[in-house]
Amino acid sequence: MKINGIYIKGIALLALVIFLYGFSNHKNDQEKVKKIEVQFEKGTNLFMSYQMVNKLLIQKNETPKNIAKSVIDLHKLESKVLAHPMVENAAVYLTVDGLLKARVKQRTPIARVITNNKSYYIDKQGETMPLSPNYSERVMLVFGAGNKKDNAKIYKLVTAILRDKILKNLCISIQKSDENEFILNTRIGNQKILVGNLKNLNQKLQNLKSFLNKSIGDKTINNYALINLKYNNQVVCTKK
Repeated sequence: MKINGIYIKGIALLALVIFLYGFSNHKNDQEKVKKIEVQFEKGTNLFMSYQMVNKLLIQKNETPKNIAKSVIDLHKLESKVLAHPMVENAAVYLTVDGLLKARVKQRTPIARVITNNKSYYIDKQGETMPLSPNYSERVMLVFGAGNKKDNAKIYKLVTAILRDKILKNLCISIQKSDENEFILNTRIGNQKILVGNLKNLNQKLQNLKSFLNKSIGDKTINNYALINLKYNNQVVCTKK
């Protein structure tokens, strides 16, 4: 009988815990959203404003504020934020004290493509990103390109340039020619660097670095108008 009494007390205690848990959840679900809070990663909201994110958190044409937690579709709201072309990652969630929070990580542009019809960024993941009315990032400018195939090539070329400190400081813009070749415009010497196509790109850039180390060292860099990397294992220069 003593053992049965322990079992009964245990079952009663478990039932009480389940009841209290269910009651607490029900009460929590009926609580209303008190406030919407938007947080940008690292505290920066360069491209997007708080108002832009708040508009993405609209549910059924109304703000979630003062709506019961139980009717908030967090998955749908998070999906809307993630679908924005300026957003790299996001999390939308409710807190126990009635806050609807959105944590947003914006995309990081590495190049800006300028065409006759439009202008847009390419980010560090190779995705396209629209310009922002709030902020303009200082990145590599690219002219003469503007389709998906070009975007992949631009991403490859810019990423390779940004990986190297010397090339990053040297190159200020990229031009795609009518022959589908890429030309780098430089900060030092004001000469053009003809990369050609992107075949053997790493080797071409390594050849360029070797040439720059020599020509900058002996101060002959300003003598050249064009540095041609098109030919295998060669750097062919045209004097001014």
